[in-house]
Amino acid sequence: MSPPTHLPVSELHFDRDNPRLVEFGIKPNTSENEILQILWDAMDVMELVMSIASSGYFAHEPLIVTEEGGKHVVLEGNRRLAALRVLLGHEVAKENKWQVPEITPEIEAGIQEIPVIFEDRESSWKYLGFKHVNGPAKWTSFAKAKYIAQVHRKYEVPLADIARQIGDGHKTVQRLYRGLMVLEQAEEEADYNTDNRYTPRIFFSHLYTALDKPGFTEFLGLAAQEDENPRPVAEDKLEELRQVCVWLFGDKESEEPPAIKTQNPDLSRLDAVIRNREALFALKAGEDLASAFELTRPTGAVLEESLLGAKRELMKAKSYISTGYDKSESMLRTAGSVADLADSIYDEMDRMRSGTRKASRLSD
Repeated sequence: MSPPTHLPVSELHFDRDNPRLVEFGIKPNTSENEILQILWDAMDVMELVMSIASSGYFAHEPLIVTEEGGKHVVLEGNRRLAALRVLLGHEVAKENKWQVPEITPEIEAGIQEIPVIFEDRESSWKYLGFKHVNGPAKWTSFAKAKYIAQVHRKYEVPLADIARQIGDGHKTVQRLYRGLMVLEQAEEEADYNTDNRYTPRIFFSHLYTALDKPGFTEFLGLAAQEDENPRPVAEDKLEELRQVCVWLFGDKESEEPPAIKTQNPDLSRLDAVIRNREALFALKAGEDLASAFELTRPTGAVLEESLLGAKRELMKAKSYISTGYDKSESMLRTAGSVADLADSIYDEMDRMRSGTRKASRLSD
């Protein structure tokens, strides 16, 4: 890398190609003010604001900058640039009345110009890749995938070389790349628009983790990650691909919320559902994921779990009788109906087990 130099903060610009920003919907025409707002809302810029306001800018942390289109674009350090702009009284901060701490004249003078290192994008990818893909300052999985694909396609670096350079020994690079290719295929060929997702950002880890599961692999006719196929989903499975994206991210335009609420256990449940014909039909017909998943489970397991759950609830109810029963007739009738139902369940199970009409029970 080149030796550090100093540039005025006013001459530095956000990087619209930064994978971490693209995750939040940054486009080539997104304004600097909009980017500053997104960074403030989504990336905890206030943490850096407080640090710089207290101690000044650390000279040993230069920004990495490249020159593009006659502008100085920050490849590494967009959050720090946002913090500096806020501290120097940027108009967006004033308009939003952000709670920005007062800074001393010495601090203000010291952050007008900051150290930068000039580097082109192609030369800087190894450092940024190690730091953010497999190093101490990790990006989200979507940002990592975007960066890997950018380096692979723009600079024609093989995925194996990227993995070697950043110290990836677990095929993370291939998994992230395949996940992004699936998402791009969904947008370009399967009529799924990620802008219609239900969440502020894409929970990309849901997708690339799902693709490792056997049910999803078969459902999408998925190519192996080792193939490094830019179109991993089979051509006759594009309808299924759109459906998977809706289950994972939702679709506001068609008013379909995501089936996945949390990755664990919902991804495993969805994998089981799409491997079960009856459960899959139920999910497509509008049943929620939990109900559809019940159809995949052995009925004996469901029965035992239900009985144990009922026992726990009844033990809880018993513990509250002395303080919670108001001697009302309606509550007593509810208890009676529960007792009748329990007797009915016992009698039916007992008949099935012994073949007799009714067996005597020993009290506990």
